[in-house]
Amino acid sequence: MDIFQIIVLALAQGLSEFLPISSSSHLILIPKLTNWVDQGLAFDVVVHMGTLSAVIFYYQAMIKRLSFDFYHSIIKRQSIGQSKLAWGILLGTIPVGLAGVIFQDSIATDLRSVEIIAYATLVFGVLLGCASWFNHRNKNPKSTISWVDIGFVGMMQTLALIPGTSRSGITITACMLVGLSRKLSIQFAFLLSIPVISLSLILILIDLYHQAQLLNVSLLAMGFVVSAVSAYVTIVFFIKLIDAVGMMPFVIYRLTLGIFLFLFIL
Repeated sequence: MDIFQIIVLALAQGLSEFLPISSSSHLILIPKLTNWVDQGLAFDVVVHMGTLSAVIFYYQAMIKRLSFDFYHSIIKRQSIGQSKLAWGILLGTIPVGLAGVIFQDSIATDLRSVEIIAYATLVFGVLLGCASWFNHRNKNPKSTISWVDIGFVGMMQTLALIPGTSRSGITITACMLVGLSRKLSIQFAFLLSIPVISLSLILILIDLYHQAQLLNVSLLAMGFVVSAVSAYVTIVFFIKLIDAVGMMPFVIYRLTLGIFLFLFIL
């Protein structure tokens, strides 16, 4: 890959990881639509590391608080402060973690077609729109999350393994469907991304270990920086934008992209 391709793909990862538009689909679609050579596992590792570092940096104070309360809830065997949210992040990750390991080969080979991405983009775009409408109509959104909510969101998150779904999109959708406030929905969805991205990195690194690849360290470093900076800016921008205009711009984007993809494969 040349510098231009590195920048485009790293931006695609950074911008779309935390927007409800699916980063995996964009990383699949861009090379397919432009006839670029596949970026390879090493590139996937560094751009995922970039987005992971961005969300950890943004939520560093919250992560410290959650870690502290999580540890003391174990010691004292009772809920302390934000420990329930911390346990929720851990338990909510289990379904997608198990599904990712079990169906890893099928996901990598059978679900990367433009047609599947097009269907997922449209279907979950409509679902996001419905959840956004429900959230807007809900006059008494919940400011705390229950164990039932955590279970539902965790199960729904497994759908993110389908390219085109969007991990952040499906978790925000699930949170809004169970009646959580928009602020808590986004916060829980973004915090859930930390263990999920970490698990996906481990799986990619295992695959990379079994492959011999020539690595251009300088280009990979550039990919890391671009994805990290763009992801951080996206998190800040997304949270402010949602407060102002809601989810509809992303619903419209998904529907437009889905229709375009169907026209492309005709």
